[in-house]
Amino acid sequence: MEVTRTFDLIKWTHEKYPRPDMYCGKQENKWIKYSSEEALMNINSVSYGLLSMGYRKGDKIATITGNKPEWNFADMGIAQAGMIHVPIYPTIGSDEYAFILNHSDVKAIIVGNKSIYGKVSPIASKLKGLSGIFSFDPIEGVRSFNEIIDEGKRNEEKYRVELEEIKNSIKPEDLVTIIYTSGTTGDSKGVMLNHINLISNVIETSKAHDLGYGHKAISFLPLCHVLERMLNYHYQYKGISVYYVENMGTVGEVVKDVQPHIFATVPRLLEKIYDNIISKGKSLPWIKKKIFFWAVKLGLKFRLKGNSGFYKFRLEIARKLIFSKWREALGNDLVVIVSGGAALQSRLERIFWAAGIPIIQGYGLTETSPVISVNPLRIDEIKFETVGPVLQGVQVKIAGDGEILAKGPNLMMGYYKAPELTAEVMDDEGYFHTGDIGIIEDNKYLRITDRKKEIFKLSAGKYIAPQPIENRLKESFFIEQAMVIGENEKFASALISPNFSYLHDWCSLHKIQFRDNRELIEIPEVIERFSREIREISNTLGEHEQIKRFRLVIEEWSPQSGELSPTLKLKRNLLALHYKDLIADIYSHGYTDTNVIGRIKNGINGLLKNLPKF
Repeated sequence: MEVTRTFDLIKWTHEKYPRPDMYCGKQENKWIKYSSEEALMNINSVSYGLLSMGYRKGDKIATITGNKPEWNFADMGIAQAGMIHVPIYPTIGSDEYAFILNHSDVKAIIVGNKSIYGKVSPIASKLKGLSGIFSFDPIEGVRSFNEIIDEGKRNEEKYRVELEEIKNSIKPEDLVTIIYTSGTTGDSKGVMLNHINLISNVIETSKAHDLGYGHKAISFLPLCHVLERMLNYHYQYKGISVYYVENMGTVGEVVKDVQPHIFATVPRLLEKIYDNIISKGKSLPWIKKKIFFWAVKLGLKFRLKGNSGFYKFRLEIARKLIFSKWREALGNDLVVIVSGGAALQSRLERIFWAAGIPIIQGYGLTETSPVISVNPLRIDEIKFETVGPVLQGVQVKIAGDGEILAKGPNLMMGYYKAPELTAEVMDDEGYFHTGDIGIIEDNKYLRITDRKKEIFKLSAGKYIAPQPIENRLKESFFIEQAMVIGENEKFASALISPNFSYLHDWCSLHKIQFRDNRELIEIPEVIERFSREIREISNTLGEHEQIKRFRLVIEEWSPQSGELSPTLKLKRNLLALHYKDLIADIYSHGYTDTNVIGRIKNGINGLLKNLPKF
């Protein structure tokens, strides 16, 4: 059979890859596994149930939940009944919930648990046209998602013919979902995707690796995010069993339990894994620490091709002594990690590949369903520091100002209820303007250099691309997040959100006392330590890119507190507004001038040397 619509996947995988563990999720600390046959029955029951409850083709149904097998029953059941799935992040604020639920005209909402229901129910009571709220987890007084399935089982005979007629009427070009972008500025935009947008991406990305029937994936990035959703379809297309992680805090436990062959993540999580491993290495006994960091140093020199025989010999030793522990922590059977959502630091590519944990990096946006390019798991077709070759069928060109333009079968239908916003990003030739700056290397590999809207100009006319500098700053164990600033100013500066856990350990080691984080970031020794970190990084940058001043902030930026989007991107406008007084102070005083601190410290040391001895 041919797969042209998302719900075709369930019949495809059932017929081609029947298996007892198609979808798996934990309930009360036990794995509940659904076979491909059970999945098909539940999906059909959801469609029958929705139809029997009065929902009709074209109705919008929202899901707000963590990752679980039942998400698929809802997703596929909604799609094959001709309804429109509106998946929403479970971690956003009440204002954004109110906007999305109102804007999308939802007729029903399916929440994941009691906590989400508590946030959504006050908003839902004010929605016009909403006819029902259901919950995957049991909540007293709330209709269960199982009611939909049970209703469908009772009414299968009544709606079987109608469902087949609806399925036959659905074309690959028909709208299947509205995904609201996380939005780093203003209200989220509803990206309208049709079946072929997603399925074309599934089929083309399936060529990036050879995993398939008999292999296992874990899914922990939110299924409401287009990358994890597309990969969820991708796994089903290839016959890979999927184990869902609802609680991110249990990922490590699930990895050891499931022993996955593949999973997707974002660079920030890989950075945290790496930082955690290095932190543990620093606490090893002296001889083990020496071996550990010898292996790390060796790994950071890894190349995909052209490693000398002597290098390979040493790497084999490093893998046996050190990197085998890294693989063990990630399940031992891991074949590949897929990284997307932001730029991946080159050092992470090299060190993980050296450790025998390949990472393939891709690029795309919600509007492109999402993948535009990806490095396949084939040594001859990968290039570090790039996001790989452009997918077959997708066209990319670089505009005169460096912006990446793309078009193809994966390109969205447009923004829901916003033709004017659609027109802003689509040109007369049908190319989507991504807002990212990039280049094509070796006539094949796409490299992303920055976000067009994030690049700014200093008063001297020099341009600053903040994202690469921020990534360099975050390589420091002391720095959790950083935002580079300086538009129309004489020099670049930075706001720094410290890695307080690491900083507390450092203070304990150096016997630095403090009451709280507010006092901590004002301690001269702490400021000087950050100054040294930033100065060392700045010395590797161009003169105009160097961070001359910085400020430490006590807030730990996150999606929950609002400074980061759900995909962990900086909300620059919000941060600039929140720290406007701090930014003004940087450019009027700036006691944390990295060069000045260095000169003052040297001067003080010189004076101390000249003091008479008593």
